[in-house]
Amino acid sequence: MKKTIILILSLSLQIFAQNKANAEPKTVKSVNLQKYIGLWYEFAKIPNRFQSDCLKNTSATYSLQEDGNIKVVNKCVEEDGEINEAIGVARIVDKVNNTKLEVSFVSFLGWRPFWGAYWIIGLDESYKWAIVGHPERKYGWILSRTKTISVETKKEIFEILVEKGYNPKDFEITNHE
Repeated sequence: MKKTIILILSLSLQIFAQNKANAEPKTVKSVNLQKYIGLWYEFAKIPNRFQSDCLKNTSATYSLQEDGNIKVVNKCVEEDGEINEAIGVARIVDKVNNTKLEVSFVSFLGWRPFWGAYWIIGLDESYKWAIVGHPERKYGWILSRTKTISVETKKEIFEILVEKGYNPKDFEITNHE
C-alpha cells in the first residue's frame, strides 16, 4: 500500500511537471510602456539563427511611435568588428496589460509578413531588467539596463526562468566591452 501511494505521488508530480513545461509561460501582470522604452543591453539569450553573427555588445533600443507601435533598433558587433543594426517594429498584442508583443524586422513595401512573439515573462519592479520569452520557449532573452548584473539578480532571474519552464543552461551570456 505504501509503495502504491509513493508511486501515485511520483507519477502525479511527473505529470504536473510535464504539463507545466508544456503550458505557455505566464507573462508579468502588466508593463508600463513609458518605463519599458529606452536602451536595454542583452545580458543573455538562447542562441538563435538571426543573431548568429553577433559576437558582442548586443543591445536593443525601444521608442514609442505615434501609431502606438514601438520602434525597435537592435545592434551588435560582429566577428569582423562591423556593427550589425536591425530596425524593426513591435506591435502590442495584449493591449490591456502590454505584456505580449509581436516583433517584425522584415518589410516589403510597408507590408510585414513575418511576426515573432515577444512576451515579457519577468520584469524588475524598477525596470532594471526584463526577461523576454516565447509561447513555445523557442527563444529567450535576459535584458538589463546595464551591461552587467549582480550575482543575486542573476540568481533571481534564473529562478524565474525555471518557474516559467525554461532551462537557464540554455541561455548564453552575452559579451560586453
